[in-house]
Amino acid sequence: MKVLMFGWEFPPHIAGGLGTACYGLTKGLAYHGVKTHFVVPKAYGDEDQSQITLHAAEGVEYNETNFNFGQYYEQLNYIEVGSNIIPYLSPEEFEILVSKEIARDTTKKEKILERKFKFAGAYGSNLMLEVSRYAMVASVIARKLDFDVIHAHDWLTYAAGVAAKRATGKPLVVHMHATEYDRSGDNVNPHVYNIERMGMSEADLVITVSNFTRQIVINKYGIDPNKVMTVHNAVEPDEKEIGQINKNLPEKIVTFLGRVTYQKGPEYFVESAVKVLQKDPNVRFVMAGSGDMLNRIILQVATLGIADKFHFTGFLKGAEVTKMFTQSDVYVMPSVSEPFGISPLEAMRSNVPVIISKQSGVSEVLKHAVKVDYWDTDAMADAIYGLYNISHFQKCLKSWGKTKSTI
Repeated sequence: MKVLMFGWEFPPHIAGGLGTACYGLTKGLAYHGVKTHFVVPKAYGDEDQSQITLHAAEGVEYNETNFNFGQYYEQLNYIEVGSNIIPYLSPEEFEILVSKEIARDTTKKEKILERKFKFAGAYGSNLMLEVSRYAMVASVIARKLDFDVIHAHDWLTYAAGVAAKRATGKPLVVHMHATEYDRSGDNVNPHVYNIERMGMSEADLVITVSNFTRQIVINKYGIDPNKVMTVHNAVEPDEKEIGQINKNLPEKIVTFLGRVTYQKGPEYFVESAVKVLQKDPNVRFVMAGSGDMLNRIILQVATLGIADKFHFTGFLKGAEVTKMFTQSDVYVMPSVSEPFGISPLEAMRSNVPVIISKQSGVSEVLKHAVKVDYWDTDAMADAIYGLYNISHFQKCLKSWGKTKSTI
């Protein structure tokens, strides 16, 4: 079995959990003897290719004889979007970047049919343009490779998956890691929604990361339930990464790790922190991540007068994530809408007790975790206080047992 897989990012160049999930999937497929051609917009040369063959869309020669661009462009219905669909920029930054891109694009509009395209390989202000170009190149790549099935991850690559299917007739599997309803609540971006719905409608099989997401796909997008299948995410044990790291601070450490966006509920973490600190000042709270709400959360922390007990690390990845967990006494994921949520599994791998919102897919598989409603900051604060005190008590018992055994 050979798979042609389309993804927007691949480790070590990641902006969130999507690239990590893709990496894990390719390793799992390789374990079962499946060969994977993995296509990214832009390659950097330091990706782990031991389990895959990596292909970059950038630099691939596009030729009209290979693909009817005029027809496909009309079907895709590419539109410049004047709203903030980029999770890593503030609305102000997005507005400035878009206005510059629009001005530049009007002078280069005739170059959209160049034989080779450049890709930023990220989530820039011309994201929709890159999505459409990626789809065009996908049809060229698909015609050149030998494979049995197409696998596309999230809305950024759905158009590419559909293009590859139409070019080769091979079956298409799309993987829904997060829907537009998760990212934006009820204020969905109609253009992203339409791409998601088109990709899932054209697909032969839709994989969702949880039953929570499966219900959204069926109820909000009208996708046939018979072709929607749940496959939960997982993490690998990695004793080499975990190791022994000495904790540097005497206080208890409570950690939030994820994008600082509406979807992840960072403001509820801050509100819970205030309530815990009113009971016990011997605690420090860490927010590890970046996102469009970061400045607002920093202001909230300062306004509430807890800045001396709050730390912002910025985006962490790889060994930095593991080190953060080894320093933590409790991990909290207060997501408003979480398709799955892999970070609680990473925390538990490092023996850190976790608190997760009931509005998360990972709650379907975690039996030994405290579950609260994301908005119930009283329950969240009680759980934080209770867990780090229980954890301390257990460590004391363990230490006492070692001392007793040497007497």
